[in-house]
Amino acid sequence: MNQNAKEPDRIVELREEIDQLKEAVTSHAVVDQAIGMMVALGRVTPDQGWAVLREVSQHTNIKLRTIAEMIIVWGQKGDLSPDVRAVLEDTLDKYGPAQIPDSPSTP
Repeated sequence: MNQNAKEPDRIVELREEIDQLKEAVTSHAVVDQAIGMMVALGRVTPDQGWAVLREVSQHTNIKLRTIAEMIIVWGQKGDLSPDVRAVLEDTLDKYGPAQIPDSPSTP
C-alpha cells in the first residue's frame, strides 16, 4: 500500500485521538470542580476531596466522572439522589473536616 492510501486512515486515527483528548480535558475539569466543592463544603484537603469522590463512585457503582457531574448539579440546583447523598455524607464524615489553618484546635 502506498503512502497516499494510508493518509485517510491516519487522519481518522488522529481525529479519534483528538476527540479522546478533548473528552479527557473536559472530564478532568468536571472532576476538579467537584473536588473543589468537596474542599469547600466538607472542609477537607484536595487529596481528601479526590478520595471522597473515588469512594462515593466505588460505593455507588457509578463512574467517577458521573458522580462529579452529579455533585456539580447538586451545587447548582440542590438536586442529588438520596442514595448518593447518603454515601457522600458518610464519606465526608469519614475524611473531614480538616483543620482550618490558624484556627484554635478543638480540645
